[in-house]
Amino acid sequence: MQLKVVIVSPKYQNNLGYIARVASNFGVKKLHIVQPRTKLGGKAAIMYAKHAHGLITSAAVYKTFEDSIRDCSVVIGTTGVWRKAGHGFRKVYLPEEMLSKLKKVSAKNTKVALVIGRDDIGLTKDELDRCNMVVYIATNPNYPVLNISHALAIMLFLMTQKDISKGYSMDFTQAADKKEMETLYKSFDLIVSNKKIREKEAVKKIFRRLISISQPTKREVHALITALK
Repeated sequence: MQLKVVIVSPKYQNNLGYIARVASNFGVKKLHIVQPRTKLGGKAAIMYAKHAHGLITSAAVYKTFEDSIRDCSVVIGTTGVWRKAGHGFRKVYLPEEMLSKLKKVSAKNTKVALVIGRDDIGLTKDELDRCNMVVYIATNPNYPVLNISHALAIMLFLMTQKDISKGYSMDFTQAADKKEMETLYKSFDLIVSNKKIREKEAVKKIFRRLISISQPTKREVHALITALK
């Protein structure tokens, strides 16, 4: 697994500094930041980052969330409000469940984005919709929302202490490419469009989410395309 840490629109320099420090603690070599709302090279950010301030000054900056995850096969969003994440047929995972699922679908070269939301409002529903999995860290219900740097620390501890590239059962040398996946999605969309289904767009989203997280091989995608046609 190749882990990519994505921070969406950080607002406070102290949090940005702590994020860099935590990321460095767990071996992250680069941060990816979407639309920062604070100065990346600010004094407070550098001060709180300590010896990890280089991760801030060298961070890759993106204009949109979509751009930041474009090169990733698996996108894991995080939330402190599980009710928001659970809208629209989505399953919300506890970290242990996420790791178990990730072991089955990730290979050594699979690029996985770990997405941390805003300091104040987290990830939007639209951004959560773009994630293959959404993770909720269970905390005291009287004060359930973690600081984003704390959430990142927990997630990185779990994800980097486990060698999740071992034990996968699928042959990723024959993984389907984007063109084959789009052919599959179009075949399914055509069937849904011709059926009397009440929530067609929701059904299409669910199918794409299930297929993307399963990381099918070329042979499996071709079999599905043949069946759907």
